[in-house]
Amino acid sequence: MEDVLPSGLLEICLLVGVPRERVRALLQGTQRKPKSLPPLDPEVLSVFVPPFISRDDIQVINAGNNLNKSKRRSFRKKKERPKIENVKSLNGEQKATDTEDITVPVDVDLIGLPQLCFPGGLYITSESKEDHIHFLVFTDVCGNRTYGVVAQYYQPMQDGCISSNGQAHWESVQTGKMPVCSVPFAICVISRYPYFNALKDCLSCLLVQLRPFKDLDVEEHIKEFAAKLFLIPSPPPGPLHLVFNMKPLQIVIPSREDPDSPIIDLDLHLPLLCFKPEQVLQIMTCILTEQRIVFFSSDWALLTLIAECFMLYLHPLQWQHTFVPILSRQMLDFVMAPTSFLMGCHIDHFEEVSTETEDLILINIDNGDITHSKMAEEELEIPDVPAQAAETFIKRVESLQLHYDLELCHLRASTDLGELQMRRRAWQQKLNTEVQQTTLQLIVNIFREVKDHLNYEHRVFNSEEFLKTRATGDQPFYKKVLETYMFHSFLKARLNRKMDAFARLELSTQSEEDRFNLMFHTPRRLTMEKMASKRFNPQYMISRRMVISMPNLQDIKLPEGPTRNSSLRRIETSVAVKMPSKSVSTFKIPEIHFPLMFQCVHSYYTDFFNHLSKAINTLPPDNSALLARYFYLRGLISLMQGKLLNALSDFQNLDKTDLRIFPTDLVRKIVETMPPSERLQADRKPELKKLISRVMEKQREVMKIDDHVKNFELPKTHMQLDDFVKRIQESGIVKDIDTIHRLFDALTVGHQKQIDPETFRDFYNYWKETEAEAQEVNLPPTVIEHLDKNECVYKLSCSVKTNYGVGKIALTQKRLFLLTEGGRPGYVQIAAFRDIEDVKSTTVAFLLLRIPTLRIKTLSKKEVFEANLKTECDLWYLIVKEMWAGKKMADDHKDPQYIQQALTNVLLMDAVVGALQSSKTIYAASKLSYFDRMKNEVPMMVPKTTSETLKHKINPSAGETFPQAIDVLLYTPGHLDPSERPGNAHPKLWCALNEGRVVVFDASSWSIQQHCFKMGRSKLTCMIMVEQSHVWIGSQDSIIYIINTHSMSCNKQLNDHRSDVTDIIVEKKNGIPSEAYSSSLDGTVIAWNISTLKVNRVFQLPCQNLTSVKLHNDQLWCCTGSCILVASTHEFQLQMKIEHHLKDVCSYFLCFQLFPERDEVWASYSGSSDLYIWNTKDFSSTPQKIHLQDCSEITCMIRVKNQVWVGSSGRSQGKSKGKIYVISAEKKTVEKELVGHADTVKALCSAEDRYVLSGSGKEEGKIAIWKAE
Repeated sequence: MEDVLPSGLLEICLLVGVPRERVRALLQGTQRKPKSLPPLDPEVLSVFVPPFISRDDIQVINAGNNLNKSKRRSFRKKKERPKIENVKSLNGEQKATDTEDITVPVDVDLIGLPQLCFPGGLYITSESKEDHIHFLVFTDVCGNRTYGVVAQYYQPMQDGCISSNGQAHWESVQTGKMPVCSVPFAICVISRYPYFNALKDCLSCLLVQLRPFKDLDVEEHIKEFAAKLFLIPSPPPGPLHLVFNMKPLQIVIPSREDPDSPIIDLDLHLPLLCFKPEQVLQIMTCILTEQRIVFFSSDWALLTLIAECFMLYLHPLQWQHTFVPILSRQMLDFVMAPTSFLMGCHIDHFEEVSTETEDLILINIDNGDITHSKMAEEELEIPDVPAQAAETFIKRVESLQLHYDLELCHLRASTDLGELQMRRRAWQQKLNTEVQQTTLQLIVNIFREVKDHLNYEHRVFNSEEFLKTRATGDQPFYKKVLETYMFHSFLKARLNRKMDAFARLELSTQSEEDRFNLMFHTPRRLTMEKMASKRFNPQYMISRRMVISMPNLQDIKLPEGPTRNSSLRRIETSVAVKMPSKSVSTFKIPEIHFPLMFQCVHSYYTDFFNHLSKAINTLPPDNSALLARYFYLRGLISLMQGKLLNALSDFQNLDKTDLRIFPTDLVRKIVETMPPSERLQADRKPELKKLISRVMEKQREVMKIDDHVKNFELPKTHMQLDDFVKRIQESGIVKDIDTIHRLFDALTVGHQKQIDPETFRDFYNYWKETEAEAQEVNLPPTVIEHLDKNECVYKLSCSVKTNYGVGKIALTQKRLFLLTEGGRPGYVQIAAFRDIEDVKSTTVAFLLLRIPTLRIKTLSKKEVFEANLKTECDLWYLIVKEMWAGKKMADDHKDPQYIQQALTNVLLMDAVVGALQSSKTIYAASKLSYFDRMKNEVPMMVPKTTSETLKHKINPSAGETFPQAIDVLLYTPGHLDPSERPGNAHPKLWCALNEGRVVVFDASSWSIQQHCFKMGRSKLTCMIMVEQSHVWIGSQDSIIYIINTHSMSCNKQLNDHRSDVTDIIVEKKNGIPSEAYSSSLDGTVIAWNISTLKVNRVFQLPCQNLTSVKLHNDQLWCCTGSCILVASTHEFQLQMKIEHHLKDVCSYFLCFQLFPERDEVWASYSGSSDLYIWNTKDFSSTPQKIHLQDCSEITCMIRVKNQVWVGSSGRSQGKSKGKIYVISAEKKTVEKELVGHADTVKALCSAEDRYVLSGSGKEEGKIAIWKAE
């Protein structure tokens, strides 16, 4: 991006037409009437490019400002004056023709432009015609687009002179000279931005102003017009539109909704007026499948507007090919291009184009027809949009109110032009939003399930499997779309986890089932609910209370294996997804006074700056979104004035108001071009110095994004273990590395430890065939009614003889049952896995044969189940034992993920046996019996106290290749905000993993609400809910990230710390947050104003290694390595100090808790298993000590009611483990020892004092939920 400084509205303005000399020569030389003249070749008559003030003035105004060095080429054009006979210059001499050098932006083609300004040809007429406006789009070789708005107008001309309208006609009557003719001219405004309506309004105003002027004055007026547009900035993304006066209209410059959204300044419903919804879908399919498309219309303006609307309908997918919405008659051979394109022609050329070029999609805007060009040998097939997505789209389009006249019926007639304009604009804006939501929902419905077939670690898309899961009628559509450049770019964005409009809508419309699928990665199978109805119905209705509490965990029934059959998902068609309407403000740009001298421009910028400053000072601090836009604009204006330090200060304010619009490239360019004297001044200001170093470091860190996308392919060479792990993960079968290692052992039993391509192919094919067959299982309603709605049949045996009758044994995630055969299939329960008492594989005698038989004994039945499984017996024996062991572990540890892991193991066993077909297959499969082996080798009895207190376990690393350590936990209660989706009102559990990643759970159902968003790249150290709508997260990169809990995005950050942020606390007065305190490792404590995010006070402790802070009665307790300090919060004066008292000089304070009502402070030391308790009234006395058994070190502690919950690390049988000690604050005794983690307890948090949540280290990486007494 060579021109870093954002352009104004105008890039260049041109006057196009025919020189009057040529017109006069034609009319006089031929004596023909204007009607009989051939079309003339238009040319550029005048070019108006910035700068519009003298060069001396520019040097003054842009002192030190070298930012706007865009690439321009020199264009030398004669500024011709009309020949006025008998008129001489003031000194009596004939005036020489002026020439001047003009620089034109390099991507503006002045040679082809005149044809596009008169695409139908330039004709001189005998009568004046109505002014006409049309629109142009230019694309450079890099794909960057520039936009043109062209206004054609007619001027009367007589004897080669152009005069004001009507004047020439009167003179011709008086003098009897040659009759008047009308000569067309075009004014073309070229802009970097697609402000179609705004620029149309501007040109409309200009045409009104030009009417009374003769041609000598016209150019001066156009120059003033161009200069004014050049000085108007484009608004930053967000809720602020700019307004300026262009008599007689008020022009509105709309902003884009967010940095990723396109600018929309046209009527998005135009295609819906020209085409039926079904045809709109057809056209979108043509674009999505990258056909060669030509639009036709008798209206040049419609060609561009309709084409642009379709581009916006597909957002965030982007058309990657040639895009020329208007072809002049000289450019018609462009449609012969062999590659994909989207072009537009006048309807007059329809026959010519359709007969001379084949394989074109011809779209007639005027009558709504879509046809193919006639020379196509075989009919082009346009596949249908997927049926359910199409049905939803059509219903929503039919519900839109597309006619403004209907809106006006009940309103009083407007007598004011401004009011009329405002009313229409508000209606259009509302309709545009509805159209956008409708088309975005269509794109999401079409591509929602692409993510299920992506492997993010290795950037692989399994297109073959994705296609197999599509409904048969939808497959032709997807086959074509999957091959396109558009889809490839879309895949890149998904694999980069880009949070664009698609991702936001997809996330906000996720079902509970989708969220559970993020937690439980099991193979796709059909649930009973889908089997019964073939339609998806919402399961969870929300009770709308103002505060929504955590549920009683006993009441939560987690689905044990919610799965998806994607092609059968039902898309909700009854109502459109209504996004809360966002309020938009406007800012009035001050008047620009002419003539355009330096003083006028300086005055304009000063007024602009002052108006923005006034708006900033009067705006309440909680309206940070609007504040950010004002700061951004004021920064731009300071930049234009050459005040670089002021500009940097305003851009720095975006950190605390809205990070998303921070202009990183622009700030870097400012720093690079800053004069040494100003750079020195900036470095003297700590906040600017940090901003500069951050921006310059970010540039050094910029790594090329790995944006390759691989399609999954079966391996062609032998694989060692590491390569096998990668291939299995790419295939999407399983991600967990330990499981893949066991699979490798199974597939290499009896031979060299490498896997050949044939074995891999056989295993992969068997797995996928089994998955496909399971999708076809269709149980009768009489069977389905016995099963839970989320149960899936994962395996069916062959038809076997059992003591319950003849039938097939079916395996679900909860039970075994017999699908009996006969006249009507029936259901006989064999055993729920939790009820199994014993499983045996034996043989029974039949005549001279011994038939392998499976025996299952259950707790609830006296009769033992027997099945003559023959050759399948050994495999079913392994399967049942693994599911039984997995279920027992899941129940004992309150961890439903174990049953999912057991299911995966079982299905892998089945695929191994199916693929190997050798004598050692059962032995090979037994390598995958993980839970059964654990049960036999290490009988893991969960202590009774632990079992009674532990309520549930969840895994935030689900779907990752290995577990992640849990660094911080935060519980936030639910609040129902009327503007929110109901799901956002639920309580949430925030979990910080490594490298700045955060996973958010819905704490009412323990489903993942948002899977992994990132806060920098460093370890996160603390989290707190500062206000109802904001969570602050501290990081080792010295930044505090502020998350908006409504949008679940980070758009603010605090950069005032110079070292690792270690803790954040909030002071409340009368229950309302008043001030926040944050601490950093270097001993700094900062007090923040929560609403303005301004620093109230800063305090530097006399020692470093500040790890945590607590607040009580206007006193701040600060824990450092060597001591605990107490300071007043107002003056930050030291009041007390607890000295380190251990003899071991290597130990240091780790964590502490206050019990002010008991005058106690509890603390722990590194490497110590003892808790120390001081009396706060007498620090000199020896502290009490509580010894914790089997503890190596106390890692964290929290206070819950009258108890202290202590997390620790320890060792057991050479492995690390995590224990939690529950200590009575009154008795100073350990009430409970809880053994819930297989690694160090790293984080603890309380949920409404009813539950305690603990997170463990990277060996286990799970969260345990405990009942607090």
